[in-house]
Amino acid sequence: MLRTLGTRFGARLLPATVALRPGLGRKVSGARGQGWVQPAGHDTGVKVYNSLTRRKDPLIVGSADAASWYSCGPTVYDHAHLGHACSYVRFDIIRRILTRVFGCNIIMVMGITDVDDKIIKRANEMNVSPASLANLYEEDFKQDMAALKVLPPTVYLRVTENIPQIISFIEGIIANGHAYSTGKGNVYFDLQSIGDKYGKLVGVAPGPVAEPGDSDKRHASDFALWKAAKPQEMFWASPWGNGRPGWHIECSTISSLVFGSQLDIHSGGIDLAFPHHENEIAQCEVFHQCKQWGNYFLHSGHLHVKGKEKMSKSLKNYITIKDFLKTFSPDVFRLFCMRSNYRSAIDYSSSSMLEAKHLLLATVAFVEDARAYMKGQLASGPIREDLLWERLSHTKAVVKAALADDFDTPGAVGAIMDLIHHANRQLTAVTKEPGGPRSPAVFGSIIAYIEQFFETTGISLGDRQFVSGDSSSATLHSVVEELVRFRLKVRQFALATGEATREARRQQLLERQPLLEACDTLRQDLAAHGIGIKSINFFNGI
Repeated sequence: MLRTLGTRFGARLLPATVALRPGLGRKVSGARGQGWVQPAGHDTGVKVYNSLTRRKDPLIVGSADAASWYSCGPTVYDHAHLGHACSYVRFDIIRRILTRVFGCNIIMVMGITDVDDKIIKRANEMNVSPASLANLYEEDFKQDMAALKVLPPTVYLRVTENIPQIISFIEGIIANGHAYSTGKGNVYFDLQSIGDKYGKLVGVAPGPVAEPGDSDKRHASDFALWKAAKPQEMFWASPWGNGRPGWHIECSTISSLVFGSQLDIHSGGIDLAFPHHENEIAQCEVFHQCKQWGNYFLHSGHLHVKGKEKMSKSLKNYITIKDFLKTFSPDVFRLFCMRSNYRSAIDYSSSSMLEAKHLLLATVAFVEDARAYMKGQLASGPIREDLLWERLSHTKAVVKAALADDFDTPGAVGAIMDLIHHANRQLTAVTKEPGGPRSPAVFGSIIAYIEQFFETTGISLGDRQFVSGDSSSATLHSVVEELVRFRLKVRQFALATGEATREARRQQLLERQPLLEACDTLRQDLAAHGIGIKSINFFNGI
């Protein structure tokens, strides 16, 4: 039975609160965050901002081999947009960092809401069944996530496939004295039954709301666990009559099915903190009769457009993921997300996306130049190898510390770009064969580290930064590559003098000067289009 799942906390949990936000309702008593109990288990080495305490707490999970993570999934009634993508990509980056940098194996569960008022309304508008509509957009969502290189959860669980378990969960809440059924076949959570224990995330209980005249709630702040069936709606049989689940009960049940009464990490957009996550906490803690169900709540900031306006379907200011990927690559979007803290709001614009694209292209260009130097194809002045080794070691320490500090990706990216800046300064191209020893090993180590960092966060520097399916861009890239190769061959010929005498070599270089000038002109013309070329020399004997 569900009610026997998991273990129970024995520690006393004090009520918690924060200052009242306008329009939410009454403040609950107590001091927010004081009742939170630091869990026992494996210390990941990360400090994470916990919405339950509003501070950075050591991230301690039950087991390094099986850290539990529940992620709120989509309500599948339409295409996902870039605001959704931002949240899922940010948490995907965090998941990858926890796994690959801090050695934490994540068991992630995602619930799919495939029955909902919005789904029913949209299905009626399209004259299709709610089930077929939900299936269509669920697959569409999964394709979008794959296109964005978001790792799939360990398991997806659909609401409609867990109706008996949801009914059992509701029965448990009723049995524990915290919910009631009505003559109309609805079941509500009795918010007053838990007193001042509600409001662990935002510190407020729902205020009075305008209810229909025929509402059968005991109190205006109570919320639905089970909704009685309406004419022409899909429904399931239950002890209270035909109906379907309320929204909040779905996630509580699905998470408990897999993880029981204790959850390490719960994530979602900041707009889900209230009332959705607050209600999840209330439901789970009265069902499991525990003091602390979820240990860490992580919330991502909104994606804003037009200044402070949240991207959303209701405001009709959204860009679908598919439309976005016609213009920019998923790697560019990841770097865009990494340039801000996952908790902060982020402003979307074409200019901000172009900045991320140019930063990524500059990184790719450095890696290619460094490889050319290692191969002996790029001539450079003397390399201060000791400084580069020191800079590389410093960067590794800074990046690790940044990621351990609430997944500070902006700080980590800044350290990586600083390393590239210092290394790039030493790859100054020269037009004559350099003297002195070369230093390929240090550049090999720098390349390996930079590629490892970006690979860890889901960005592949080996991928050409063009959008998938854009054959014209791919063709253009191939043409540019061939043009660059031709320029290099011409320049190589112009600089090659073989075994000629000093005077003969001078005469040859003088005769071939127009070729070198043409190469320089081509480089300048390409630079105007954002294509940078460094002078690469192929010397005899190298």
